[in-house]
Amino acid sequence: MRSAFKCRAYPDPEQEAVLNRTFGCVRLVWNQTLAERHARYHGEGKTTSYRETDAALTVLKKTAEFAFLNEVSSVPLQQTLRHQHVAFQSFFAGRARYPRFKSRHGRQSAHYTRSAFRMRDGELWLAKTGSPLRVAWSWPHLDLAALNPTMVVVSREPDDRWFVTFAVDMDDPAPLPETGQAVGVDLGLKDFAVTSDGEHIAHPRHMDRHERRLKRYQRMMARKKKGSANRAKARRKVARQHSRVADARRDFLHKVSTDLIRRFDVIAVEDLNVAGMVKNRSLARSISQTGWGEFRAMLEHKALLAGRRFVVIDRWYPSSKTCSGCGHLLSRLDLSTRHWQCPSCGARHDRDHNAAKNIRAAGLAVLACGADVRPAGTSPGQTATKQEPRPAREGIPAL
Repeated sequence: MRSAFKCRAYPDPEQEAVLNRTFGCVRLVWNQTLAERHARYHGEGKTTSYRETDAALTVLKKTAEFAFLNEVSSVPLQQTLRHQHVAFQSFFAGRARYPRFKSRHGRQSAHYTRSAFRMRDGELWLAKTGSPLRVAWSWPHLDLAALNPTMVVVSREPDDRWFVTFAVDMDDPAPLPETGQAVGVDLGLKDFAVTSDGEHIAHPRHMDRHERRLKRYQRMMARKKKGSANRAKARRKVARQHSRVADARRDFLHKVSTDLIRRFDVIAVEDLNVAGMVKNRSLARSISQTGWGEFRAMLEHKALLAGRRFVVIDRWYPSSKTCSGCGHLLSRLDLSTRHWQCPSCGARHDRDHNAAKNIRAAGLAVLACGADVRPAGTSPGQTATKQEPRPAREGIPAL
């Protein structure tokens, strides 16, 4: 199993100079190669292989104009070519969007393989540096000196914080003991999540707490002259506020997802079309701040490690307007309607709680028919969404 440990790094001025130079060279190689790929494909209709980009980089480093590329380690430059090659493969396979050019104002990173770094007595030595890079190790149960990473990623965030990520091959963790419980989770905007057990997880609204200060910093940056040192300082303040919001949201999502994984053997969620939902101008801002996609990715990853069952229900399944008691399906249910009474059995439902109970029932049904509910160490099966029952008609039980 491949694991990653990300921790803060504190380079000295000499190391900062070397790493910043490396970031610039990595960005240059990426943009130069991407431009040549784009021009060749649209001009000649030919794709470019990794071997051709590797040979072009060798020629580029021999020119007088780009001789400075030899001053940094060649490993991060080779790695950025590999990453671009994989990015184009994913694009042509329909799994990702077209690769974009890198900006100096965004997150900067450099990937070092085994030949470009070494671990000595718990200290990290990078190529082209004369002293070990100081890191803040945050896992007391793991000995940094005994760590044997296969790759090290050094990154600098827009707010000038430095991080080091250690990629390590480890044994698969033991699955968590079974609890015999299953849960359906309905994600929303009023509450972040409502479970089939009736638990309401409140939305933390991190952006609302930082919005006033963020607006003030953005106004300050807008008044600065472009390219000036004062504008760079103001930009770092804006970036730092965004980082605080992102860190708080990520911490909240980790806590909620870990709690669900520890308590339940089966976790069912709905397949939300987040990309389509943010096109609604009235809800785009609120949806973007919730982190639904990140939360689902966390649940899926942690369920795989813990040996839990993770089920994704089809996005067209009418979970909100189906009675969880008798299965009666409403013909229409407005978003503003938070409570409704079933015309068939008379049961009164909270919209979100009812949806969570239906998601749980649908997840157990999918589990019974053997869809893609992967425990740790198993290969993918059939996609769960393709084994969902067809949408029920009005008045006919959904399950």
